[in-house]
Amino acid sequence: MRAIHALVHRDLLRLSSQRTHTALTLIQPVLYLFILGGGLAALIPTATLGVGYQTYLFPGMLMMTVQSPAIMVGIRLITDRQTGYLRELLMAPVSRATLLLGNCAGGTVVATVQGAVLLALAGAVGLPYDPLLLALLLTGVILTSFTITALALALAVSLARAELFHMLLGLVMMPLLFLSGGFFPLDNLPGWARGLSALNPLAYGVDLLRRSIGLRVPDQPPTAAIEWLGHHPPLLLEAAVLLTAGVLALLYATRRFSRPE
Repeated sequence: MRAIHALVHRDLLRLSSQRTHTALTLIQPVLYLFILGGGLAALIPTATLGVGYQTYLFPGMLMMTVQSPAIMVGIRLITDRQTGYLRELLMAPVSRATLLLGNCAGGTVVATVQGAVLLALAGAVGLPYDPLLLALLLTGVILTSFTITALALALAVSLARAELFHMLLGLVMMPLLFLSGGFFPLDNLPGWARGLSALNPLAYGVDLLRRSIGLRVPDQPPTAAIEWLGHHPPLLLEAAVLLTAGVLALLYATRRFSRPE
């Protein structure tokens, strides 16, 4: 536990010392939310989505906010291996699995902190500062941050070069984001695309956040975007699927990372 705490503390120190990088990471979703969302809000009638477009876009921007710091954990793992810093960490009197858990916990905490910053803007998009609503959204942010971090680590331990990691991210991250339902309803996609969305962890994260809003905001019904054979899974089952995906990815990464190089 002391080793995990030290790794989490290291990531928090990095977050506090790289204020410019953190601010730039937050600027993109904020610009999407207020400039893109504000512009399209005048073109997309509220009746189409059941809510204003900025309110509809908010869960997707939360997802965009947490994915960047979560993915950076995988990039740092590869970089630490190349620079030799990882070898110094492996000299600590703890197991490799503990070190990987510390990296996962640190990435989850940093991503959650950045998501909480954007969560503070909920009132600007028409959402109430209801304590239960904020707690539900924060829980969804934590769960999604953990899953994305675990998936990034599972990919990082399988690759030897950071360049290949970046290349794969460039190929898959933007399609995953657009197939998450964060920008437009998944109901408008063709059947094969909706099938891919059911395999997309980001879609489950967006769906959790949007359905949480629907539970507490009377003007927005708790609609679901994910479909399994034409049926919407319960909210708790979606959360369980997202958590299971993260745990399985972390177990795979731990087993692969535990092999001596």
